[in-house]
Amino acid sequence: MNAPIGVFDSGVGGLTVAKEIMRQLPNESLVYFGDTARVPYGSKSKKTVCKYSKQIVNFLMTQNVKAIVIACNTASALAREELEELVDIPVIDVVQPGAKMAADSTKNNKIGVLGTESTVKSGIYEEYLHKINPEITVVSKACPLFVPLVEEGLIEDRITEDIVGRYLHDMKEYEIDALVLGCTHYPLLRGVIGREMGEAVKLVNPAYETAKSLKEMLREKNLLAPASSKAKYHYYVSDGVDKFISFADSVLPCHVDETTVIDIEAY
Repeated sequence: MNAPIGVFDSGVGGLTVAKEIMRQLPNESLVYFGDTARVPYGSKSKKTVCKYSKQIVNFLMTQNVKAIVIACNTASALAREELEELVDIPVIDVVQPGAKMAADSTKNNKIGVLGTESTVKSGIYEEYLHKINPEITVVSKACPLFVPLVEEGLIEDRITEDIVGRYLHDMKEYEIDALVLGCTHYPLLRGVIGREMGEAVKLVNPAYETAKSLKEMLREKNLLAPASSKAKYHYYVSDGVDKFISFADSVLPCHVDETTVIDIEAY
């Protein structure tokens, strides 16, 4: 089926998911929306995140998408159920695939989760992990400054190293052996986080696992694009085109030629 896949995030973090989809599903077309005018979502209420997410999904449906990927852990945690009720196409979130990989990765049943305030407060990762294995101990940490650091492009920077060290200092005491990067912005800080936690801790990137789950779901539902299809990528934002393109070019495997600003409030 040649229809595109809709992917959305609060900003540029979801590009880590788009990158994995492009890599693992090279024939699939994508419509990406980054809500750059209203980022971050992590400190906002459930009501607000659900409202924003519904507006975005309403827009994506105008693009005739065949599936929707919530490339945002906060929206996955707070809005998934309402979005599934809103549309009659498959909706995939980033939380469940990440939780499953973390459960598969741990040897000592001690897992860390880094996320936004809203994701951590929702307890969604604990819920999924305890469904898989009730013996797992989950240590969660909200890292609200990670998103603005990534959005500003401060990936390998001394201030980022200082903030990562401050946030993760206490987590080391729990002897976790798997750490979920529970926000799609966080894999971009993988190098700094990895150095801080050490080689004994496996970093789980939900973006990779989400693309894998998407591929399985499309195959099961006979929605995969034909092998002869040439993928087309369209990008939309609610603000800040130049900054978005600059960032996208540093993350994605292909150059972003054009990005369109839309009035998301109209949806």
